[in-house]
Amino acid sequence: MDLSAADPDTVLDLLDRRLVCALQVDGRAGTGRIAEVLGVSTRTVTRRLTRLQQSGLLRVVRMPDVEDAAVGALLLRVRVLRGKVDTIARALADRSDVPFVDVMLGGQEVGAVVLSDACSRDRLLYGQLPATAAVTETTAHAVLHAYADAGQWRAGYLDEAEAAALAPPSVPRPAAGETPLDALDRALLARLGEDARQSHAALAAAVGAPESTVRRRLDRLAEGGLLRTHTTIDPPLLGMAVDANLWLDVPPGRLAEVGTALAGHPQVHGVFATSGPANLMATVFCADHGGLYRFVTGTLGPLGITRAETVIVGRAVKRAGVVLNAAGPANAASRRGRRAAAS
Repeated sequence: MDLSAADPDTVLDLLDRRLVCALQVDGRAGTGRIAEVLGVSTRTVTRRLTRLQQSGLLRVVRMPDVEDAAVGALLLRVRVLRGKVDTIARALADRSDVPFVDVMLGGQEVGAVVLSDACSRDRLLYGQLPATAAVTETTAHAVLHAYADAGQWRAGYLDEAEAAALAPPSVPRPAAGETPLDALDRALLARLGEDARQSHAALAAAVGAPESTVRRRLDRLAEGGLLRTHTTIDPPLLGMAVDANLWLDVPPGRLAEVGTALAGHPQVHGVFATSGPANLMATVFCADHGGLYRFVTGTLGPLGITRAETVIVGRAVKRAGVVLNAAGPANAASRRGRRAAAS
């Protein structure tokens, strides 16, 4: 599905936003279940979601890996020569082991998340990036602990009862590697990585297996924590025009307390303890620059953070493995949001 296909002037009304939030809670929730919880007809839910998906505004995909895989991942900050940012951003986005890529405001820094083995990581850090004349500096932060990631973020248009009613059953998280995968499992996960809302029948036809087998396999994968989803939509369409990365210095004795507190904040869509000069990184959505100021002063201020570097995302290039078109709705909406924030 091409995320550049949508009308850039599309505006999501309250029901659309509530539908997006329902899919943030459970990306594979059925239309009937969503309709019952939100108090609308199944036909309305089906029509609205079809429009959002076919227009390219909304895409639901399986998260690239289980949450535990974030530990050991790299958060890259790549400084580039002016005018070369798109080349570097696209090269990183083309990698299957890089699920997130952003261009920072100012056009001279690219941020990326790298999930790879040591060999691929070292080849990227010590060979490919240094050999690229456009790259002037690379900083790599290893994730030591994940308090929250993008798959857990909720935009806040559902109340607690609605979210609880939509939430899939909670299962104990297994140890890494505890759920062995065969060829059929991997084929199903690959299909869900493209579209997590495919029906059992569609998946069965795609992988050439009986529908009953597909149902059993998906139940097993869900129990293994492997069916977490990410709802990809441009934040300005949900009333959040500013996306920022906050690199924070926190006293070591308060790191867990602060990380946990930020993970529960509705504007925060990622919190990680990291190596490097800053020991905590948080990503946050705000309605405008004034909202970001209020978050920094009102939310971060009382937490005892000793230093905060605020880096605003200028353009999202890839989210949860989905490459966004530079001319598409995400960036058109972001440009409108930035103009609104500056006005």
